[in-house]
Amino acid sequence: MTAALLAFAVMLALTFLRVPIALAMGAVGVTGTLLLKGATPALAMATSVTYETGFQYAFSVVPLFILMGNFVTRAGMAEELYAVCYAFLGHLRGGLAMATIAACGGFGAICGSSLATAATMSRVAMPPMRKFGYSNALSAGSIAAGGTLGILIPPSTVLVLYGIITETNIGQLFAAGVLPGLIGILFYSLAVQWTTWRDPRAGPRGERLRWRERLNLLRGAGIFVLFGAMLVAVAGFGHLAGDAAAVIGAIGTIGLAFVYRGVIGVLALFTLVMGGIYGGLFTPTEAAGIGAAGAFGFALARGRLGWRVTFEVLLETARTTAMLFVILIGAMMFANFINYTSMPGDLRQFVNQFEIHPVMVVAAICVIYVLLGCVLESISMILLTVPVFYPLVQHLGFDLVWFGVIVVVVTEISLITPPIGMNVFVLRTLLPEVPTTTIFRGVTPFIVSDVLRLALLVAVPGISLLLPGYMG
Repeated sequence: MTAALLAFAVMLALTFLRVPIALAMGAVGVTGTLLLKGATPALAMATSVTYETGFQYAFSVVPLFILMGNFVTRAGMAEELYAVCYAFLGHLRGGLAMATIAACGGFGAICGSSLATAATMSRVAMPPMRKFGYSNALSAGSIAAGGTLGILIPPSTVLVLYGIITETNIGQLFAAGVLPGLIGILFYSLAVQWTTWRDPRAGPRGERLRWRERLNLLRGAGIFVLFGAMLVAVAGFGHLAGDAAAVIGAIGTIGLAFVYRGVIGVLALFTLVMGGIYGGLFTPTEAAGIGAAGAFGFALARGRLGWRVTFEVLLETARTTAMLFVILIGAMMFANFINYTSMPGDLRQFVNQFEIHPVMVVAAICVIYVLLGCVLESISMILLTVPVFYPLVQHLGFDLVWFGVIVVVVTEISLITPPIGMNVFVLRTLLPEVPTTTIFRGVTPFIVSDVLRLALLVAVPGISLLLPGYMG
C-alpha cells in the first residue's frame, strides 16, 4: 500500500510541475516496476503494453467514433439541433437555456466529447441568449453544464475506454447511459426553472413559433420512421440477416439524408447505430464504422466537405486518437505497477476488516473522483483510477455496468466543479468577456442537480440497468 500511495504522490507532483499526464503515469509505472521487479520485467511490461494497446482490435472503435463526431461537427448539426430545441422550448421562461441543454444532449450523442460540445454550443447558443437579455451566469452555466452530457449519452469515448479496461460489454454500457443522460437533461432543466423562478430577468421568454414552423424543422421524420419500421419488420420475421439489415439501413439513411437535410437525418443515423448495438445486430466497432460513414455522407450532402476540410477532419481525428492512446499507454503502465503492489488486496482487506457498508465505499470513491477532477481531465482520471477501483467494486458485488455510469456521472460533476472545472475554463477562453467567477456562479444550481442525480442513480441502480437488461 505504501508503495502505491507514494507512486500516486509522485505522479501528481510531476503533473503539478507541468509534465504531461501520460509521461508522468508511464514514467512512474515503469520506474516503480523497475524498483519492485527489476529491469527486465519493467522493460518487458513497457514493450508489451505499448504493442498490445496499439494493435488491439477493440480499440479501433475509438478513432471511428471520434471521426463520426468530427464529421457531424463539420456538417453544422449543432445549429440545426439548437434550432429544433429552440422551436419547442424557446418561448418558455428560461427556454433558451433549456433548449441549449437539450441541444447539448443531442450533440453530445453524436460527438462524444464534453469539451467539444461545450465549445461548439458556446458559439451557437450564446448569441441568441444575449439577444433576449439572458444573464451571463445562466447562459454560460447552462452551456458548461450541458456540455458534460457529451461523455455520458452514447456513443461515449469514456464509456468505451471503461469497457475495455474492465472487460465490460460496451453495448450494455451505451444502453446504460441513455436513461441517466435523459434524467440529466431533465434535472438541468429544473435547475434552469429554479434559477429563473428566483430571478425572472435571468431568463426571459423567447419568441413563440407557429406549429407549422416547428413541424417544418422535422420534415422527413415520417419517411425515416416508416423506412426503419419496415427494415425492423423484415429483419424480425427472418427475411433478412442482421448484418444485411444494418448495411441496408446505413445506405438508406445516408440516401434519405441527401433528400431531407434537416436534423432528422442525423437522429436517424444515431438511432440506427444505437439500435443496432442494442438489438445485437452488430458490434460497437461495426456500429462506429457505420456511424463514421453516415456522418461523412451527411457532411457531403450539406456541401460542407472539400478536399481541404476532409484532410483537416482526418488530421484532427488522428491527433485526438494519438493523444488518447498515449494517455492510455501511460495509464496502463501505471495500473500494471499498482497491481504489482499490495494496494488492491489491501483495499479489500480494509473494507472487510472494518465492515464498511458497500454504499459508503462507493460514496468515498465518488468524493475521490470529485477531488481528482480539480487537477486532472476526465480521460486521464478514469484511466488512472478505474484499474484500481473496479476490482474492489466487483468484490463488493456491484454491477460493473452500473459502476461505469456512476464513474461517468461523477466525472461530469468534476468538469464544472471549482476551482478547476475543465468545461468552465473552455468557456472562459471562448467568452473572455465573462468572468470566471460569473461562470462558476452560473453552474452552481447545475452542480446541485448533478449531486441529486448521482444520489438517485446510486440509490436506484435499476435506472441504469433497465435498458441493458433487455439487450439482445
